[in-house]
Amino acid sequence: MKTRLIRFVILFVGLFAIQSVKAQEIKCDVRINSNQIAGTDKTVFESLQTALYEFINNTRWTDINFKTNEKIECSIAINIKERTDNNFSGDINMVLRRPTYKATYTTTIFNNIDSHFLFSYMDGEALDFSTTSFNSDLTATIGFYIYMFLGYEFDTFSLYGGENFYKIAENIVNMAQNTDEAGWVSTKNRQNRYWLCENVTNSVYRPLRQFLYEYHRLGLDVMSEKPEEGRAAITKSLEYLQTIHATYPTCYYLQVILDTKRDEIINVYSQGSQQEKTRVANILKEIDPSQATAYDAILQNNGKY
Repeated sequence: MKTRLIRFVILFVGLFAIQSVKAQEIKCDVRINSNQIAGTDKTVFESLQTALYEFINNTRWTDINFKTNEKIECSIAINIKERTDNNFSGDINMVLRRPTYKATYTTTIFNNIDSHFLFSYMDGEALDFSTTSFNSDLTATIGFYIYMFLGYEFDTFSLYGGENFYKIAENIVNMAQNTDEAGWVSTKNRQNRYWLCENVTNSVYRPLRQFLYEYHRLGLDVMSEKPEEGRAAITKSLEYLQTIHATYPTCYYLQVILDTKRDEIINVYSQGSQQEKTRVANILKEIDPSQATAYDAILQNNGKY
């Protein structure tokens, strides 16, 4: 973890373009569920799972020097619901995790289900991807999330550190506009790839990225040695979410953050003063009213962190 932090510091003092011959950046588990598809021949789904695993884990997504133990950990679970010849539709659950400093605890940065996943695939097909041209919905969707993941990860180590990766993800969204599919365009759904990227790249939502940095780097990464200081930083970081909710209560990425972090935040406040717990519970009930009763656990001191 220490070497990982050093790498991020080096990155943002001007060595972004270092070429590397070391390991790829991503360590991703891929699972495909085709139980809803009639028939016993699962060959195409097995082929797709293998192809996606190799595509994600063997592609060089950046020019940054990653060591094997520094790979970014994530998982992808695809649930296929319909198939017509070589065309598929379903949902895709994307999860991004990272370790915390000097602790065995791994935190989830992003956990969300994209329910607008449509793509074509033939058994044995090569998966082609480019950041400058739209080759297929399958590789574009995966590439989009990988670059969003890189952005999120780097944002947790350095304030606004993921900027370059978000720009690549934004370019993928722009190239996908001609598809007119619900997962890519702004007009058909308010909770899709378009709006996820828009929320991250739009300057009015920048406090959400401040939250990512302060919550993880100043909060969780500190808690193993200075729990009170780390918890205080997490409390402060929640005010960024409160700021966005006050003006943009339907912000998609805000809701994704809350869904991802809800249980963890409750557990973080298994310790701390009653005053701090009350303050945090009130903030969370305000910005996440549909889950207000869940935050009573903070006041009951039954967290597990």
